[in-house]
Amino acid sequence: MKYLLMIYGNQEKWDSIPAESWPEEIAKQDAFNKKYQQTGELIGAYGLADAAAAKLVRRADGAPAVTDGPYLETKEYMASFYLLDCENEQRAYEIAAAMPWAHLEPVELWPILHEAPADL
Repeated sequence: MKYLLMIYGNQEKWDSIPAESWPEEIAKQDAFNKKYQQTGELIGAYGLADAAAAKLVRRADGAPAVTDGPYLETKEYMASFYLLDCENEQRAYEIAAAMPWAHLEPVELWPILHEAPADL
């Protein structure tokens, strides 16, 4: 079964991490990614731009109408997301709990119920 794993953050949180700690934190995330790519359970991992770069797109008269985003006014925003393919829900929980910083911040896990065919 496939799952969406989401990490939330904000610029204040990123700024609170000392600059000298970033290489170690990035190495932890890279190790997590490699480990679960090798098992075949991590389909993809995607880091998102700062919320200031988000846009809202609507359709107006058949054309895109673009405004600044993000959609919700919140302190934290989705900072990155991961696509997992696990044998069961318990395994998805184990992978989510192995995420670096999961001991400090929750990781949101959503089952994916529908998937478009790859040959669309």
